[in-house]
Amino acid sequence: MSSMSSVASLSKYITTLPNIKSSIIGISLISFLTGIIISLLNPPNGNLIIGILGGGLFYFITFGISSIISGYVNQKLNHLMHGINLKNKHSMFLCLLNCIGICFLTILSVIVKNNPHTYVSAIEFSCILMFAFSFLVFWTSTFINLTKSTIIALIQPLIILILLSISNTGLNLLSINLVIMMFAKVFIGSIIFLIAIYLFIKTSAAPLKKNLNINMLELISLFVKHMNEGSHDLENALSDAGEDIDTNVSIVSFRNKEGKIKSLFISLSVHPGPFGNIGGGNMPTNIANRFDAFTMVAHGPSTHDFNPTNIGELDKIEEAIRNGLEKIEYSPKASKFVRYNHKSANIGVQFFNDGIVLLSTFAPEGSDDIEFSVGLTMMIKASKNFNTESTIVVDCHNSFTEESGGVLPGNPRVFELLDTIDKIEKKEQYDDIKVGCSQSLIETLDKNNGVGESGVKTMIIDVAGQKTAYILFDSNNMEIGFRQEILDEIKKLGIDEGEVMTTDTHSVNTIARGYNPIGLSERETIIEYVKKTIKEALDDLEEVEVGCTVEDIKNLRTFGPNNATELISTLSSTIQISKFTAPVTFLLSLFFTIWLVF
Repeated sequence: MSSMSSVASLSKYITTLPNIKSSIIGISLISFLTGIIISLLNPPNGNLIIGILGGGLFYFITFGISSIISGYVNQKLNHLMHGINLKNKHSMFLCLLNCIGICFLTILSVIVKNNPHTYVSAIEFSCILMFAFSFLVFWTSTFINLTKSTIIALIQPLIILILLSISNTGLNLLSINLVIMMFAKVFIGSIIFLIAIYLFIKTSAAPLKKNLNINMLELISLFVKHMNEGSHDLENALSDAGEDIDTNVSIVSFRNKEGKIKSLFISLSVHPGPFGNIGGGNMPTNIANRFDAFTMVAHGPSTHDFNPTNIGELDKIEEAIRNGLEKIEYSPKASKFVRYNHKSANIGVQFFNDGIVLLSTFAPEGSDDIEFSVGLTMMIKASKNFNTESTIVVDCHNSFTEESGGVLPGNPRVFELLDTIDKIEKKEQYDDIKVGCSQSLIETLDKNNGVGESGVKTMIIDVAGQKTAYILFDSNNMEIGFRQEILDEIKKLGIDEGEVMTTDTHSVNTIARGYNPIGLSERETIIEYVKKTIKEALDDLEEVEVGCTVEDIKNLRTFGPNNATELISTLSSTIQISKFTAPVTFLLSLFFTIWLVF
């Protein structure tokens, strides 16, 4: 899923732009300093200090004021044309980048060849590049068409050219012919880049449109809008390309003596993606918050094929869980926790009433998602072997490396899991059960540390004196080796057995990288939070009854087994092709423009 993760990682460039005040200060300083530098390189006649300050003022007005005005005008025009995403800070930052470009090339022209022709050509060339860059940004991210994007992109270079044209101080040899030629060259050069960008974008967007009927420009614009405003408009585009699937949700419910549900342990065979808060990106927290009881939403067997296309689909999941809770029959009996291994497969097993929980991991080796059909095979095999009504399979998702791959049909690890299930011995000895719960939001850490909205949840299950800790991080996988560090530490607190899981939330993937597993940083701090929840959960222990069920989820709109693969492969191929076509297109446009201007 590297392509989807790469898309998500773009958010760091969208959400960390400087504010409008900083951009205006930057434009003012850079343009004024440009005038001073050029005056020093080409000293004026008369009073040197006045000449230098006058040069600074001239370039501040010509390049600086024009850029500031353009920043405001661009945003207003974009708004009038019903464009999206372009706030004042974005527009002003874009003009800042353009201002830096024209200032740099103008200074360079004076250094390289100090004559009026080179000077004017450098400004013309800068204005063409300014248009091209602005047009690319507006057309691909603001949801306005080619014509409107062209109009807005011309604002900044036109204002600069007009100010230069009416100022004899700027050119010294101003003539009507020079002005006409200047505008003509910028116009023709802009047309060259306009055609090049149009052909490049249309060529790049064609596979996505043909294969999935997705408009690439719409996809990019709505993605940017999601990162800027948290908008869910992107979900509409994804829903059009999605398909309905049937899957399931597994539930273990613990009820206290008063008949009130104390805690829910849910394994959901729906994938928490694709990213941020889009679709099921923050699904584990979203689902857990819909129930009054302490609720842990673990990662069931599922891949990005099962990403909900919009947040409204989570209502179907909630309905399935509530239907299941009405059917559950409770008993105060459970078995002790036992761990079984075969080759790299590692399964923690615990029987509850008429159900069995299988906590699957490949730690200490790296691994990623277990595919739904593999999980379904595990469920069927376990139910047949032990004659249980409900089998709850959890993909602990707790040992990540960059090379980690999913467990898909045909993978040798599938058979390792099935062989491990064959080793399991059904426990005839059932004892009373106690449960204690605790949650920490890990307030001092955030998404930069891989910590999602729900922090960490801990449930301790006490059966005949054996205390087992179920620890669930709201995070996207876990750095390899961190799981064992946590298990070693909690045993010092009187815990006999345990497993560490992650929800695989993709809400943490929008900060600085595609994958963002917990444990890359602040390990000691995280462990201290876990130990705190362990102590609180021990204090919270009370006798409960337990029941299990597995409920079907019907007609859930997801990416779908075919479309998810198609989307990622199409994006991957588009990116690979663009790595070649983009430089070629740009260099050809650059060659013709340089030939035209210089």
